Formats: sequence, C-alpha cells, structure tokens
Amino acid sequence: MATIADGRTIPFDWYSDPAVLRLERERIFRRTWQYAGRTDQVAEPGAFFTCDLGGVPIVVVRDDDSGLRAFLNVCRHRGSLVCEGEGKRASLQCPYHAWTYGLDGSLRAAPRSERVPGFEKESLGLVPVQVDSWGPFVFVNPDAEAEPLAETLGELPALVDASGVDLGSLRFLKRASGDEYAANWKVCCENFLECYHCQVAHPDFSKVVDVSVDAYVLEESRTFSTQYGPVREAWKGDFDPRGPIERGQFHFLWPNLTLNMMPGQPNLSIGPIVPTGPETTTRFLDYFVGPDVEQEWVEEMLEFDNQVGAEDRVLVERVQKGLRSGGIEHGRLMGDSERLIAHFQGLLLDALA
Repeated sequence: MATIADGRTIPFDWYSDPAVLRLERERIFRRTWQYAGRTDQVAEPGAFFTCDLGGVPIVVVRDDDSGLRAFLNVCRHRGSLVCEGEGKRASLQCPYHAWTYGLDGSLRAAPRSERVPGFEKESLGLVPVQVDSWGPFVFVNPDAEAEPLAETLGELPALVDASGVDLGSLRFLKRASGDEYAANWKVCCENFLECYHCQVAHPDFSKVVDVSVDAYVLEESRTFSTQYGPVREAWKGDFDPRGPIERGQFHFLWPNLTLNMMPGQPNLSIGPIVPTGPETTTRFLDYFVGPDVEQEWVEEMLEFDNQVGAEDRVLVERVQKGLRSGGIEHGRLMGDSERLIAHFQGLLLDALA
C-alpha cells in the first residue's frame, strides 16, 4: 500500500481541488462496492429505490422473477434520470420523453422509434451494474470487473456476528438524513477514523466509552478498519451502555461506509459518506435495533448518537476552512492514534495512482 513519507498527510489542496474530485469519482466511486440501501426497500417484484454513489446515479429494482438488479439511473436517450426516490412500478419510464424500460433493464418502448431507420432497441437498455446483499444491506458497484462483494467485505461479517448483533433479527428503525456538510468527503471519513479528538470534542461520549490510548483499540484489514471502544467501569451520563453489546464497534469499509454498534442493547447504524462537490458532502444513516429493545433505550441511544454527530459537524467544517486556506501543504499524522487515517490515505493513493 502506498504511503507518504515521514507521517505526512495527503496534500491539503486535495480536499478542495475539483480536479481531484473528478479523478476520485472516476477511479474510486465508479469502481468500488458501496452501500445503496436495504433489502426491505425492494422486497417485492416492481419495488425500486434510487441512490447516488458520489455522482453516479443508480436505481435498484426487484424484477418480475424476484431477482435483485441495479442499473445506471440514466436514460439511454438523452441522459435524464429515469427514476427518483423509491416506490413500486411495473416498468421504469423516463419522465422526459417516456422511454420505457422493463424491470430487467431492457428498452420496451421509445415513442416514434418506428420512424427512425435502423433504430436498435435491443442495444439501448439501461446499463447494468453489479448488485449484491449482505444480510439486510444492499451494495452496488458500477465496475463490471470488480471483485465480488464477499471479497471486499472480508472478515467484517464475522466481526459483526461476534459482536452479539444478529443481523437477521434486527428491525429497521429509521433513516436519518442530514443536511450537506461544508467539508470534503475525505475530511468526514478521516474524522470518523480516529478517536484522538474524542476526549476534547465528545465529552459525553467519553464519559461512557473509554477513549484512552491504551483502552481504545484500532485495527485495519485490507478493505476495512475497526475501532473498539470499551465501556468505562464508572461510566456516567444519560445513556445506559449495559447490555449484550459489551463494547462499541465502529467499522469503516473502503471507500466511504460507516457501520456502528453502540454498547448496550442490540443496535446498528450504517450509511455512506457521499461527495456532492469538492467541499460539500452528504450523509445518511439507516438505524436498526433488536426486536425486543425498549423504546426508552432507543430514544436515549439516538439522542446520544445525534449529539456526537452534531459535534462532528462542527469539527469537519472547521477543518475544511483551514485546509482551503492554502498556507500549509501537508499535515502530520499522530502514529498509532491516527493509523486508520494512514490506512485510508494509502488506499486512496493506490486508487488514484
């Protein structure tokens, strides 16, 4: 894996340069497995939902034979988005000129095409992309030659199983969609990948989770990294961390997926970090809980998590303002405390090379 010498970060101007984002979209977001949504969103034939993979619009659909399919959400006529949101349809029809596609992606109808000599309807279906699932999670990859999802996930499913969370028993709670962050997507990822800032910036989180350098564990694998946060023996605060999930687990799957399990009752949140511009990012989190978790604990957990998220928003937007100033070329990573950032930046360098 590539690295930058002497513990330096990638160049600061990579966090605001539009040319870098164009390269990232081509070499990262068009070539990697990314979280798209949930299997319950496409449980029945005709059900569909749309998503955006860092500028790559996708539609995921359950076809007439109950197969899971995904396509570029781009009409083959003149490039309009075919679908928006989610719902259920017998076919996918572009709202611009009514080109109509089957649930298998084939072009079924193009008004006035019979008047166009040599019109080849068979070659103008929606462009397919790879799609697969892990438990209740749907992943897509625009690269037809990419490795299977299972190889990208590696040991991550086993780690989640070992945490005490049974994916098959979880119930979907809600999707939390935040406003745009005024920060580059990499700033948001790197903030997630270290808890060096937690003692200072997340005081209530640090009263529950032991974030000290010797207690808080960081591990990296080929395509993902993990943080383990044990519960303090004398924890304080309004959030009760006691339960079958004995420690917090915070996973990051390259290039942009966060997967979190707070200590306490069975719970999981999952969601992508998606660039919308060189200095803007959007996020959402799908929250799941165990079937018997009491509502009072759920509300405490959500409030606890929301507070951490609000604090992180302030942090990343402050970082972005500093990065764009142009006065400093590189930053300096802090060894073991920020080793997961070094891992992330190594994957980034490999992808962009």
